[in-house]
Amino acid sequence: MADFNTHIATSTVVGVGVGLAGYAILDTPEPSRVISCMLATGLCSLAGILPDLDSGSGRPLRETSSILAAVVPMLMVDRFQHMGMNAEAIALAGALVYITIRFGVVEIFKRYTVHRGMWHSIPAAISCTLLAFLVVSGENLEVRIFKSAAVFIGFMVHLILDEIWSVEWKGTHFHFKKSFGTAIKFWYAKNLWSNISTYGKLIALIFIAVGDPVMMEHYHFHRSQHEIQQQLATEAEAELQSPQIATEPMPTFNR
Repeated sequence: MADFNTHIATSTVVGVGVGLAGYAILDTPEPSRVISCMLATGLCSLAGILPDLDSGSGRPLRETSSILAAVVPMLMVDRFQHMGMNAEAIALAGALVYITIRFGVVEIFKRYTVHRGMWHSIPAAISCTLLAFLVVSGENLEVRIFKSAAVFIGFMVHLILDEIWSVEWKGTHFHFKKSFGTAIKFWYAKNLWSNISTYGKLIALIFIAVGDPVMMEHYHFHRSQHEIQQQLATEAEAELQSPQIATEPMPTFNR
C-alpha cells in the first residue's frame, strides 16, 4: 500500500494537470478561471488522501480530517451568504462545520469503517464527488462540475496507487498481494450492510444534486430569480407603454 506522502504528492501532481486542463477548456473570464483552476488543483490534491479516512488512527486520519475541517467551511462561505447569513452567523456556522468534521465525522469513521472497506471503492468516490458539487458554490454549472470532477480524479488516483502497490515483481513473475482488488471495487463481500449503506447514501446524494437550483435552472426545470425579476420588469414596462383609452364622463341631466 502506498504511504501518505506518495498519495499526497501524486494527487498534487495530477491536480496541477487538472488545473492546466481546466484553464484550456473552461470558457469563463480570466481572473475567475485562474482561481477556479487553482481551487480544482487543491481539491484534487486533497481528494488524494480522502480514502485514508478509514485508516482508523495515525497520521493519515489526523492529517486528512484536519485539512477537511479547515477547507470545507471556507468553501461554504458563499453558500452561507446566499442563505442570507450575516458575518457573525457565517463565522458561527463555519465553526460548527469545523467541529462536526473534526470530531463528529472522524468518530464515525473510527467506529463504523474498516480499512479497505467500502470507503475504498468507486461508489465512495462518486459520493465524494457529489458532496463536492453540493459544497462548492457558483452559478456556473460547468465550473462546479469541473471542480467536482477534480475530487473524483484525486480520489481515484489514491485507489489506483493502492492497487499498483498491491503488485510485486518477484524476479521472474508478478506477485499479487492479498490486498489486490480491495481498492477499486463496487462491492465489499465481507459486510452486506456497508454495501447497503454506501449505495443508499449515493442514491440520496444523486437526488439532492439533481435538485440543486443551478442544475434545475440549467435544464430549465424552473426559472432563476433573475429571470423572474426580468420578466416582471418587462411586463411592467409594457404596461406603462401601452396606450391608455380615454374615457369621457357620463352626462348628467338636471331637472
